[in-house]
Amino acid sequence: MVEKFNNLFYLAIYLAHFLIVGSYAYQLVFDTKKFLKGRGVDKTATIITRFAGSFMVGIVLMAIYVAFIRPGGLNDTWAFFNLVFIINTSILVTNYYSLRIDKTGLTKKTKDDGIYAPLILVIMSAILCYGLADKIYI
Repeated sequence: MVEKFNNLFYLAIYLAHFLIVGSYAYQLVFDTKKFLKGRGVDKTATIITRFAGSFMVGIVLMAIYVAFIRPGGLNDTWAFFNLVFIINTSILVTNYYSLRIDKTGLTKKTKDDGIYAPLILVIMSAILCYGLADKIYI
C-alpha cells in the first residue's frame, strides 16, 4: 500500500484528506439536522445541504476505489486528483466570498471553518498532486 503512494507521508495526507471530506459528507447527508442547527440554519435547507453532501460522497467513493480497488492504483489518475484540487479551491473561494464579502445569510452561529477547512484541503490536495506526479500523470 505504501509503495502506491511513494511513501508513508503521501499515504497519510491522502487518508487525512479524504477522512476530512468523508466527515463533512457524513454530516451533510446523514446528520443534516445537527449540522444545520449547529450553524443556525433552518431545516428548509436540508435538500440543498444533502445535495452538496452527495458530491462529497462521490469523491470519497472514488478515493476508496483509486486507493484500494483500482487495478492500476494511482497510475494515470491525474483527472481525479486535479478535479479534487479544483473543487477544494472553488469551495475555498466561494466560502471566502460568502463569509467575508457578501455575508448574505450569516448568523451568530456561522463559523470560520467554511474558510479554514477548505484551505487545509486545498493545501493537502496540492501536496498530493505535486508529490504523486510521477504516478498520477503517467
